Amino acid sequence: MGMRPLLLFIALAAELLPAEPGPAKTGMSAGRLARIPARMQAFVEAGTAAGFVTLVARHGQIASLAAVGYQDREKRTPMRADSIFQIMSMSKPITGVGVMILVDEGLVALSDPVEKHLPEYRGQPAMTIRDLMTHTSGLPGGTAEALNGERGKWDYTLAEVVAIEAQRPPASAPGAKWRYSNAGIATLGRIIEARSGQPFEKFMQARIFDPLGMKDTAYFLPPEKKSRLAAVYTDERGSLRRSAADPYRTGAKYAAPEGGLYSTAGDLGNFYQMMLNRGALNGKRILSRAAVEVMTRNHTGEIPGGFAPGMGYGLTWSVVRAPEGMFRLNSMGAYGHGGAYRTYGWVDPARDMLGVILLQRTNNGGDMADEISAFMALAAAAIEE
Repeated sequence: MGMRPLLLFIALAAELLPAEPGPAKTGMSAGRLARIPARMQAFVEAGTAAGFVTLVARHGQIASLAAVGYQDREKRTPMRADSIFQIMSMSKPITGVGVMILVDEGLVALSDPVEKHLPEYRGQPAMTIRDLMTHTSGLPGGTAEALNGERGKWDYTLAEVVAIEAQRPPASAPGAKWRYSNAGIATLGRIIEARSGQPFEKFMQARIFDPLGMKDTAYFLPPEKKSRLAAVYTDERGSLRRSAADPYRTGAKYAAPEGGLYSTAGDLGNFYQMMLNRGALNGKRILSRAAVEVMTRNHTGEIPGGFAPGMGYGLTWSVVRAPEGMFRLNSMGAYGHGGAYRTYGWVDPARDMLGVILLQRTNNGGDMADEISAFMALAAAAIEE
């Protein structure tokens, strides 16, 4: 393409994640961490992505924060560490945390039938909140529906979308199999509305984003932040084509609990650090330790869950359940989630670390994308103690 990618690299920084009490070292090699932006730059030069932001944190401190390439390739706008991304299905575990806040408060139980909270589900098979959170509810809701159905039109409210989807026949019986369902996570968002008495997005802002300092995370992008939004591309055999979809979702009413968030690496780092800290960050408790523990256990047994080998499913989290799930050098029990535009984040409690990789590409690889695998392996390889 004739444009040399731009590179911003910050190593051993600690501006976004708070340090744990007293000085704490990450126990990671600065030289090996420097391989991360170098590898991401190689992907940019190969033409598979316009740009990246990556973040690695360990022991409560940021070890590496890097921005590589372009936020907008056509305008030659450099990627920034605080560039904003459409994180798509990385939104799902954040919705899951919203549900678990209600569980902590005794307003819902994981064993509750969905129809107990949403009458529109009466007459459907008796799926539970846990079924929705593990993608074992049997509800349909794949990519085609997300793009072309009520969710894709953006001018419906959450209540309207869920009322329509509640009338659709299930694709399988509850608990029978793992079936990824956007409709199921949308239903969880509607339960949050029904039980909290607040619009979904306002509850999430007040109970998660504000206390965690996630100042650039929102379901509707404020006009003053549009200049920081990374453009979306499609990889056509190594040649990038810019997406024609409106990235601002102009006029949208639908918050999309299953995939509607805009966010940054720093904000997501704070969210994952809260999970790694078993529910609290910087003196503010979001979830109980018990809630974090139950969310991040494998609930699907030997049933494969997620989109990579060796994974099972917790409550809105994909969890490494078998050795083949360690192919990116993550540990047994590590958990995470990706998004349709090839974003990904994970938490590795055994190593007291987390990572976030953000790019905006509509195709090639999903959770198995080469960029994600390379980033995760490089992060693990940088650990020295």
